Amino acid sequence: MHFGVVSLFPEMLGTIGEYGVVGRAQQRELILLDVENPRDHTSDAHRTVDDRPYGGGPGMVMKFAPVASALESARRRLPAGCPVVYLSPQGQVFDQAMAKRFSALPGMVLLAGRYEGIDERLIDSHVDEEVSLGDFVLSGGEIAAMAVIDAVVRLLPGVLGDDESAIQDSFMEGLLDYPHYTRPEEIAERAVPEVLLSGDHARIARWREKQALGRSYERRPDLLGKLDLTNEQQTLLDEYLKEQRQ
Repeated sequence: MHFGVVSLFPEMLGTIGEYGVVGRAQQRELILLDVENPRDHTSDAHRTVDDRPYGGGPGMVMKFAPVASALESARRRLPAGCPVVYLSPQGQVFDQAMAKRFSALPGMVLLAGRYEGIDERLIDSHVDEEVSLGDFVLSGGEIAAMAVIDAVVRLLPGVLGDDESAIQDSFMEGLLDYPHYTRPEEIAERAVPEVLLSGDHARIARWREKQALGRSYERRPDLLGKLDLTNEQQTLLDEYLKEQRQ
């Protein structure tokens, strides 16, 4: 998969390809990551990429021409059918379902904004989709772009050592993850749940699903509100809640 990122700070994006899952994917040539700097598409001595907003107000706005040129340059290096995604507070909130949808693409161009944003006409003419990490403010879109890349890359076939790891990640089934334990068996008088030591894979799977449902109910009830629980899942959730009251 080919990622193109348009950013005023290409050095920031370079770091994601040096560590962890994304770094390994790049070393194994499962992904290609390159960055285009709008400053390289300017013609003045100061390499100006921003200007004052029409109508007044604080801050600066990224100019149409250098960003458009950078997007077009980045897009030419990608396969056909690759969308331009603008990391924007006005965008749809990024989630696991969106990451899975993006992972089926041949590539994508991520536009990392700065200052007060970009000229609206650029969104109208060059941007296919706007994506937000959530209802908070970042200094620029680079961190958001790296988050999107990381979430998408781990879903690509062959990237993780065990493909089951991605399948069992939090949110893959619309739920939070179940609790995890490792050695030693007891810490500060807190023992690993007996079922995990039983070797009974059916019991373990049932316990894990019950915990995922219960955690989601307690911590993210909005997630459950989006799901149509099966009769079995509802039974597991009812069991979990009963156990918590005991």
